[in-house]
Amino acid sequence: MSGSGPPRARGLRLPSFQRAQWCPASPTLARPPAFGGRPLDRCYDRTTLVAIVVGVGRLITGMDRGLMGMCVSERRRLIVPPHLGYGSIGVAGLIPPDATLYFDVVLLDVWNKADTVQVSTLLRPPHCPRMVQDSDFVRYHYNGTLLDGTAFDTSYSSGGTYDTYVGSGWLIKGMDQGLLGMCPGERRKIIIPPFLAYGEKGYGTVIPAHASLVFHVLLIDVHNPKDTVQLETLELPPGCVRRAVAGDFMRYHYNGSLMDGTLFDSSYSRNHTYNTYVGQGYIIPGMDQGLQGACVGERRRITIPPHLAYGENGTGDKIPGSAVLVFDVHVIDFHNPADPVEVTTLSRPPEPCNETAKPGDFVRYHYNCSLLDGTRLFSSHDYEVPQEATLGANKVIEGLDEGLQGMCVGERRQLVVPPHLAHGESGARGVPGSAVLLFEVELVSREEGLPAGYLFVWHEDPPANLFEDLDLNKDGEVPPEEFSTFIKAQVSEGKGRLMPGQDPEKIIGDMFQNQDRNQDGKITAEELKLKSDEDQERVHEEL
Repeated sequence: MSGSGPPRARGLRLPSFQRAQWCPASPTLARPPAFGGRPLDRCYDRTTLVAIVVGVGRLITGMDRGLMGMCVSERRRLIVPPHLGYGSIGVAGLIPPDATLYFDVVLLDVWNKADTVQVSTLLRPPHCPRMVQDSDFVRYHYNGTLLDGTAFDTSYSSGGTYDTYVGSGWLIKGMDQGLLGMCPGERRKIIIPPFLAYGEKGYGTVIPAHASLVFHVLLIDVHNPKDTVQLETLELPPGCVRRAVAGDFMRYHYNGSLMDGTLFDSSYSRNHTYNTYVGQGYIIPGMDQGLQGACVGERRRITIPPHLAYGENGTGDKIPGSAVLVFDVHVIDFHNPADPVEVTTLSRPPEPCNETAKPGDFVRYHYNCSLLDGTRLFSSHDYEVPQEATLGANKVIEGLDEGLQGMCVGERRQLVVPPHLAHGESGARGVPGSAVLLFEVELVSREEGLPAGYLFVWHEDPPANLFEDLDLNKDGEVPPEEFSTFIKAQVSEGKGRLMPGQDPEKIIGDMFQNQDRNQDGKITAEELKLKSDEDQERVHEEL
């Protein structure tokens, strides 16, 4: 029988086969007060209590009637006249004829053969993931008392829960029944009649014969050896195009608790995600299973039975043996070491695009960079000028370099860059280790680059008499000023171009140094050589 409140106080009632456990504190014969009554019998003088069926003729009529309606722990004084006691005959050598009897009675226990286990729910948690069934393994705390409130045992003094199977003969029958249907975190009061407890023999010195038992139980957790990992999606972001699979590397936050809500660990307390491979045996089997199929940004609850967690022994001082673990997980990101850059075109310019960015090109672009969970990291808009880079020159992370290639001026893209193409396991300033990066980029401009090793190229064939054209004052030598004036003129007239993205003065200065072979501050006709001629000579030398 179950209910939402404590059971009503029970009193003796008339139907047959009721049994009362009681102690007649001091039955006496009637004598004048000055002389006192002569005691007949005292259960306190013995080590056992009086237990008898009431209302079926096993007691004198006065006692049968006097006990009716008594509640447990109630104390009564009964005055039994001779005709309701032992009458005109009495009891030879003990009770004289026509004796009035006085009983001082304390009722300790009462039950009936028709009784069942009484269950009262004292507290039921709002969330009940599962209820106790036969063959389940449970961990619970309890206080055990007799019906009159006398304590006989408690799990709280042992420093751990009571752990056992339900419905498998490990418990007294009444407890097997009383635990059924309980939720983790639920508190119950379970009253068990003696024939479903320790019966006529009792148990040791703490539980007398014919004793009803009262247990106040707090269920900590429950699982079945056949249980698998239980998944509950708490929040699923829209647009999940990929789910985690075995072999992926995942970064996630978690709160880990026992089934009763006791927190045992949290990644948030360390202000750092937990980073690991999924499905590779680096974490407990239940978590390995529970993380697979998750989306980036998903929040899910993973309930793991002990045989897929830390088993019968538990671990450390916070996870006891046979504990069910509950993880509330927030997936920050995941990737696979074989992942390429994911490129999504957000918009393209309306006019046709015949030239796209390629390695060697000098590009200007705007970008916003964030983590996959939306955490903002960097933005070129903070500096009000586009970012500049020469593609293929190792000036930006590899994934961004790849993602910018093939873009048209005015195009916008979204790039998802895995960590092995970004900042790797170590991360960078402001970027966590093993972080997947999300870029939104817009190509602002593009200048065609130069071949590797070139600082300047001609758009047409160079002048036939290049040195004469360089020697502006015709004195047979070219100082830096003349060299610079000539190169700038070629650029302004569209006859050639310098390497884009660098200071023109520095490039021209480097060009002059390359031609001034003897480093005397001037270039002569013998020193001047085009790079194509130098490369050809180098080929001949190698041959």
